[in-house]
Amino acid sequence: LSRVAGLFSGRGFNIDSLNVAPTLEDGVSHMTITTYGDSQILEQIMKQLHKIVTVIKVMDFADMPAIEREMMFVKVQAEGPARSEIFRCKVVDVSSSEMTIEATGDHDKLDAILSLLHRFGIKEVARTGSVAMRRSKKCE
Repeated sequence: LSRVAGLFSGRGFNIDSLNVAPTLEDGVSHMTITTYGDSQILEQIMKQLHKIVTVIKVMDFADMPAIEREMMFVKVQAEGPARSEIFRCKVVDVSSSEMTIEATGDHDKLDAILSLLHRFGIKEVARTGSVAMRRSKKCE
């Protein structure tokens, strides 16, 4: 993690989100890095990641079928009639004046949910960043 983060900061590359979690193999982690740039910058990022000795595999999901999800908690003011409207979402915490909602989906879906919840008064947002995996090949 520190080597990958150091690579990005040392080269001036931007990280939109970074998600790291253990895999089934002991001592191996799965990283999903969301970044942006023109084709030259992205190619340079891929080349630099391949040079890190401890990196096992690098995949660019932009050109392959992949599954991508993000999770967020949104704490909103929820008093009176607003409570029943919001209640259609997955509520994970509630008090007399606010609710915390859990939502998962791709980046655009979560942005759309935030837009809809603004009218209730958003108090706090926490997002995980993307997690991605290559789609399974279809059986024929």
